[in-house]
Amino acid sequence: MGHTTLRRILPGFAVSSLGDGMAVVAVSWLAIELAPAANRGVWVALAAAAYTLSGAVGALLLGRFLRHRGPAQLAGWDAALRAGALGAIPVLHAFGVLGIQGYVALLALSSVLHSWGQAGIYTLIARVLPERDHLAGNAVLSGVGSIATVVGPPLATLLIVFGGPATVLAVDAMTFLVLAVTFLLVPQGGVPEPDEDPASRTAGFAVIRRIPALSGLLALSFTFFFLFGPVYVALPLHVSDDLGASAGVLAAFYTAFGIGAVLGSVLTGFLGKWRLWPTTVGIVIGFGTLMLPMGLGAPTAVSVVCFGVAGLLWPPYSSLSTTLFQRSVPSALLPQALAASSAVRVLSVPLGTALGGPLVSGLGAVGALRLSGGAIAVLGMAAATALALRAARTRRQSADVTTDDAKARL
Repeated sequence: MGHTTLRRILPGFAVSSLGDGMAVVAVSWLAIELAPAANRGVWVALAAAAYTLSGAVGALLLGRFLRHRGPAQLAGWDAALRAGALGAIPVLHAFGVLGIQGYVALLALSSVLHSWGQAGIYTLIARVLPERDHLAGNAVLSGVGSIATVVGPPLATLLIVFGGPATVLAVDAMTFLVLAVTFLLVPQGGVPEPDEDPASRTAGFAVIRRIPALSGLLALSFTFFFLFGPVYVALPLHVSDDLGASAGVLAAFYTAFGIGAVLGSVLTGFLGKWRLWPTTVGIVIGFGTLMLPMGLGAPTAVSVVCFGVAGLLWPPYSSLSTTLFQRSVPSALLPQALAASSAVRVLSVPLGTALGGPLVSGLGAVGALRLSGGAIAVLGMAAATALALRAARTRRQSADVTTDDAKARL
């Protein structure tokens, strides 16, 4: 990763990723503290969903105003908004005027531009690197984020012990301020712009609809992340209520996931010669299977290890699916297509998280975890079946064409 632009943005990206790694623990833990005990599960679900849901809304409603902005500008605006909204949470909490409703509203505000910010970052990767290095570039960013999920949760635990979860969000806000300044320093001339294309006004979803393989990938990703969403509600409540444990145990789950994700990011760099579609589908099957021990009442240590191994599969899925988009969509249309893809993914997780509240109420935290893991594994097997059928159909069509050509020569 010797490109000048990437060397400039990676430190800021690393710092903000560390902040997000800490926020994974703090967002739900502060919601548990602020919410009334009678409907705590619902408020934890709303807080976790709000942290990402409005990003999908922003991607859908703000395209008219943002789709022609430069990728560095998009990422910088996203970081600045997150810094301001998240920074307001500890300030209001310090004055004793932060209620659960206001907390959820600020979390929602912080993510309004997040789909566009993510699209900006990965568009930078696509534009400054040659195609052969796209997967490696995606893997580097994924690896930085994964390392942050190893360091972030234990650091968040320490901050929660000494200053409370609001302190963690104050630090998170400062890390996004660093990222915003980082993108202000990226020279616009350092990012090549695509040739003007009259189709550039086409909405990202229209671009994806024209490419059936990407439509299928988006459907797979939506369902995968939707089914994982309830974990963000069930796991914290399982730790606090079922296990009667502290935030440190919750941090152990997320740290194990992060350690696996770091290893997965390293392994992703070796997948360049693998067939992308079968690998992507296989990851979904494996991930769901590894989630099952948490829902089957396995000992905490076993569940933590399995969750960590599941984390090993997360970066390859994200990097491979992003690479499929980068290789299939023209550069001029890539920001819109990636923003649309990010919107669908961002929407899927909070929708699943919102479902987590009723699931936990009806099935209990362990039951919700069991349903989540089993459904993800079934999804992967269904996708594998569809992939095999498509390959068989393609072979038959190829054989028919060969036969017709042979008859024509006769």
